[in-house]
Amino acid sequence: MEKLKPFVVVVDDDESVSRAIKRLLRSIGIAADTFASGDGFLDMMASVPSYRPDCVILDVQMPGLSGLEVQRRLSGSGLPVIFITAHDDVSVCEQAFAGGAVAYLRKPFNDELFVRTVRAALEGGESS
Repeated sequence: MEKLKPFVVVVDDDESVSRAIKRLLRSIGIAADTFASGDGFLDMMASVPSYRPDCVILDVQMPGLSGLEVQRRLSGSGLPVIFITAHDDVSVCEQAFAGGAVAYLRKPFNDELFVRTVRAALEGGESS
């Protein structure tokens, strides 16, 4: 049986960031969906039980639910979470890791580091 492509969700209110990440992931054989809000993503997860990404990439600051709030609501789901942010706030970083995040990357990030981080999350490892 053919192994399914890994499937990642990107939740970021900046459409250009989401588009760039989706393109980068596709270029390395990873399928990706994007959402402009945490609410939209959580609504999809709640309404379609079979909708189950292998990893979630969350922006920290978004209108509506913050990335940290989305992470809290996913608690116990076993989904690896990678945070991306333009803000360098140590307390937010600490909260993210305390909530189980596998990585916390500051924008703009290096594509190679990002790819390594996503692959490590998909394989169950940790990276930062």
